[in-house]
Parts: sequence; structure tokens; C-alpha cells
Amino acid sequence: MNKVIDFINTNRDRYIGELKTYLAIPSISALPEHKDDVRRAAQWTAEELTRVGLEHVRLEDTPGHPIVYGEWLHAEGAPTILFYGHYDVQPVDPLDLWETPPFEATVRDGEIYARGAADDKGQIFMHFKAIEAHMKQNGRLPVNMKVLLEGEEEVGSENLDDFIRAHKDLLAADVVVISDSPMFERGVPSICYGLRGLAYFQIDVRGSNSDLHSGSFGGALHNPAMALAQILAAMKEKNGRVRIDGFYDDVVELTEEERSAWKQLPFNEKQYQRELGAPKLHGEAGYSTLERIWARPTFEVNGLLSGFTGEGAKTVLPAVAMAKVSMRLVPNQDPDKIAEQFEAYVKKVAPKSVEVTVTRMHGGRPWITDYHNDYVQAASRAIEQGFGQKPVFNREGGSIPVVFTFQQELGLPSVLFGVGLPDENAHAPNEKLDLGNFHNGVIASAILYEEIARIARRA
Repeated sequence: MNKVIDFINTNRDRYIGELKTYLAIPSISALPEHKDDVRRAAQWTAEELTRVGLEHVRLEDTPGHPIVYGEWLHAEGAPTILFYGHYDVQPVDPLDLWETPPFEATVRDGEIYARGAADDKGQIFMHFKAIEAHMKQNGRLPVNMKVLLEGEEEVGSENLDDFIRAHKDLLAADVVVISDSPMFERGVPSICYGLRGLAYFQIDVRGSNSDLHSGSFGGALHNPAMALAQILAAMKEKNGRVRIDGFYDDVVELTEEERSAWKQLPFNEKQYQRELGAPKLHGEAGYSTLERIWARPTFEVNGLLSGFTGEGAKTVLPAVAMAKVSMRLVPNQDPDKIAEQFEAYVKKVAPKSVEVTVTRMHGGRPWITDYHNDYVQAASRAIEQGFGQKPVFNREGGSIPVVFTFQQELGLPSVLFGVGLPDENAHAPNEKLDLGNFHNGVIASAILYEEIARIARRA
């Protein structure tokens, strides 16, 4: 491994220049005007996979944005890694909050700032460079490698599940490796062994055919903005517990081993509160902050729209009101079952004086694995060698729905091998990636392939 690591160290500056080129492509999957840019990013990704030595690299078209696939399958008797990630990025608004243009990657104080730096171009790019290092120095990889990169992760991976189901033989492997998650905190490398799921909805409330004069009609009709507020207020108790009937029926409670381990993590609730700028932390009673964001389900309002919101005054009774809401789910909650429970509860609490429509937007299953399994432990050893210290084990409050799909459809365990940071501003202005973590991540990724190969040799 020494010559592979030496190669990585020697080429450190080159990697940053190449990553800047990748980050310059505005592959915003949510905006139709960037459709050609998303395809351009897919083509650049495919060309890079070919440059680093993968074979049979191609774009697989879907009804939406293309999937990029490549492979190297010449390590006879060795395990096969299926590496998954995404090359699409989030929109950049509000643009005026960016200190430098979001698609002109800029290095400041050891961090690279650009949309996609951490989520997920920077993290998948470190694996491109780890593959390249093995191929340049050894002419081969210690494991078989399949790479699957999508362009729709930021819009709910609308076509990925169908692609996986239709290509089970192509994607057959021993383990999935994913780099799309943060470390526990700066200086504390970690491995995530659990993700929350998601159920996302839009609630539309209509009270009349058009906006009305609030003086002439106020008091005669139920204001849909007020009705929507009443519906939302009925969703949670003051102590943070969700009121939806049956919502907690399938929740798997934390083990005492996990609760004890999480208490040992270097987490300061008061510092966390200060960093967020919150007057006070709030959540479900009876649980710590880490327990609430990693292992408890939630109900959240993501957006509200109704009536007049411009400057000045307009005495209007709005005709409609709308809310975007989501529920983060934990093992073993099923998003389809939760959707049915939510729709029934909305119907139960909604006033009869307005018309209410609930639309299912998208969802994903929660996921958890045993962090004592061989592949996770191989990742632990790789991170310890790459970062110089053992990682901690944690869960993540966010969602990567395809992880459950890999488990359900392909029967594969997953290893979440992320090097981002909690303050990386993914999905927000001034997204960034720590270049020290990126460099160590390239080394750790290269070591990971060797550590996974050793699993087969020990068997």
C-alpha cells in the first residue's frame, strides 16, 4: 500500500484542480433549465471513470436524468464492491448569501467552497482518485468494482429503484459502499450505521373560489390559512410527541448499548444550541438531542404559502393555503403505512368548512445495520489508517432511501463511508468540503478496498 499512498500524496494538488472542474458544472437536477448541464456532468463523470481505469463505462438513460455505470472485474476470488453516489446537486438559492459564486470552486482556509463540494461530487471524487492510485501503481484493484452514480438523488431518486430492479445481475456484488454522509464532527471520523426514512406530503386547503375582501367576507368563511394552521397544530403535543394515530406502533426502541455509547460521544448540547443560533433546543420529551435526531421519528413543516406576503398591507381573505410537511422515520416504520395514517388523521382533524387535499410527494425506508459486521469493521480499520484515529459509530438523521433498496432488492449490506462535516452547509449557501478530510478520505478509500479484499482471504 505504501506506493499507492505515496502516489496519492504526490498528486494532492492535481486532485483539487480536477475537482474544481467537476464542481463547475451546474448539475441541478431539480431545475428543468439545467437538464443539459446534468447530462454534461454525467458525461464528465463517465469520462473520468474511464480515465482512472474502469471498463464498460456508459450512460444508462432513464425517463429522467442518466445513470453512470462502470466496472472493473478482474480480481478473481475477491469480493465485489458496488459503489453508489450521485453527481446531481441542489439549487443554489438564495444566491446573494454565497460569498463566492457557487459554481466557481474557491479554496479558503483549507476548505473548498462550491455547490456539490460535500454533497456529493467531492465525496465520490475521492473514490475516483483512490481507484486511479491503485490502477496507476499496481495495474489492478485488490477487489472487483462496480460504480453506480445517479443524477436524481436530490429530487428523490425517481428512477433509481426501477433501474436496480431491472438490472439485478449487472449490480450483483458483496457490499455497497456509499460516501454521502458527514463525520460526527471536525476531528472525529465516524461510520454511520443507521439512517432515518422519509415521508413527504403537500397539504392544500381551499376555502373559496377566489381571494376575497376580508372586510366584506371576513366572518362568513373559514380562512384557509387559519384552517391549515389548526390542522398543523393538531399534529404534535407540546412535549414534541406526534399525535397521528398509530405513528409510533412500529418504532424500534434504542438499545441500552447504543444509549450508553452515544453518551460517550463528544457532544455538547449547549454548544450545539449556540452554533445553531437557537434560543433553546426543543424536541420529544424523554430523549437526548442525539437520540431525537438519530433514533426518533419526527413531524416537521417544511414550507407554508398563503395570502398576501408582499410589502405593505392588503386586507385579503386568501382562497387557498398550502403546506409542505415531512416525517422522518426510524426502523421499522413503513412510509406507505405512515402515509395512510397521516391521511386518515388529516381527514379526522380538518374542519368541514374547507376543502383539504393531501398529496404524497415521495418517501423512503429507514435503514440500520449491525456495526459489528465484517464490512463495517473493514471500513473502521481503513478510516483509522487514513485519519490516524479510530472512528466512532453513529446514526444519521437524514435519509438515503436507496440504501434500503440495495438491502431489499439485491440483498446487500451497505457501508456509509462519509468524510463531510456537520457544518458543511449541504443544501445551503457556502457549501464546503474540508480538503484535509478529502485527502485523508482518498487514502482511507484506497485502504478500504484492500481491507475488504482481506475479508475473502481470511475466509
